[in-house]
Amino acid sequence: MSGQLKRFDAYAKTLDDFRVRTTSGGLVTIISTCIIFILFFLQLQYYLTTDIEQVLFVDTSRLEKMNITIDIVYPVLPCSYLTIDAMDISGESQTDIIHNLYKTRLDLLGNVIANDIVKVSLQPLPKLNTTQENTTNTTTNSDCESCYGAESETQKCCPTCDDVKAAYRIKGWSFDATGVQQCIREGQTVGLIGANSNGTQMNEGCRVHGHLEVNKVAGNFHIAPGQSFQQQHVHVHSLRNIRLDMLNTTHYIDDLSFGHFFPNQINPLVDTKQISLNSAVLYHYYVKVVPSTYVFLNKSEIRTNQYSVTKHRKIIQNIFEGNTGHQLPGTFFTYEISAIMVKFVERQRSLAQFLTSSCAIIGGVFTVSGLIDAFIYRGGCLLKQKLEIGKAT
Repeated sequence: MSGQLKRFDAYAKTLDDFRVRTTSGGLVTIISTCIIFILFFLQLQYYLTTDIEQVLFVDTSRLEKMNITIDIVYPVLPCSYLTIDAMDISGESQTDIIHNLYKTRLDLLGNVIANDIVKVSLQPLPKLNTTQENTTNTTTNSDCESCYGAESETQKCCPTCDDVKAAYRIKGWSFDATGVQQCIREGQTVGLIGANSNGTQMNEGCRVHGHLEVNKVAGNFHIAPGQSFQQQHVHVHSLRNIRLDMLNTTHYIDDLSFGHFFPNQINPLVDTKQISLNSAVLYHYYVKVVPSTYVFLNKSEIRTNQYSVTKHRKIIQNIFEGNTGHQLPGTFFTYEISAIMVKFVERQRSLAQFLTSSCAIIGGVFTVSGLIDAFIYRGGCLLKQKLEIGKAT
């Protein structure tokens, strides 16, 4: 039985007496073994990583909300100058916006001025009416302060500077903080021309950080100087009593993302800088938001967004003469929502593919190294024979 099996032996053995060990053969063996270990380690490392499969399909989640994370630093623009507004495709302030946005005063070296983090008032006009009505109902007559001509049936008292601003916005009037006792008391007139203040904010910067939760529709938000208000259904910024030579819109975008972060995500505006050599510059970012879903190996998933961006920069001419051509210096972000969603699915790599590749690596390297060793050995034998013939002649 064993004699019959010997006929099928494809690996015929040679006697040790007929084997010749050479220095070149030992060197080739060491090198090929090192190559095998290196390639096998790389193959193992590749196998242990996760394969990411991408699937495209139509996004039907239009009724969801979208979270926008913002962290932008204006190194030479005071917080008292900046106004933040958000609008959707209807052209009006979003009626159901949930936000958690703050302004932090910085010195010219970028250090935070302690205990001065202010939450940004970014509520739409319909909500301002309700809010101010509740404030009026809970305010006693002794605390009732003037709204400086902007009183209404729902808002008869303005105990704070923000209340006066809200009353003016409801009326559609341009707001000037100069002379408003509530604003002077709260220090919100700093940096305005003619304001009764010490002007300490004139040599300061501002960090705008936090997040907006908006409807998942096309819209825009902007950070620009001046007080904003609605005038005949048009969004207007007033630069009255603002020093125009201070409108340097240089900014550093530390973070701008539309949703949660997922592995290997790239946000193109993160850690970018826009330095303005001219004072008044309009920076406009056109953002294309692509809804995305990331599914992990444990089947948990993250619903988020990624985006691409196109940048536009324009110097505002004749701003000192007050003629800006209806354009405002600042930072504007206009975003659109793609109808296509990208789904990333993590998958474990195939074990069969790993074993096949490993066998191919080992067999291939041994075969090639055998051919190289045979070539070196045969070449050496032929050279030795020629040298012996030459000596004999």
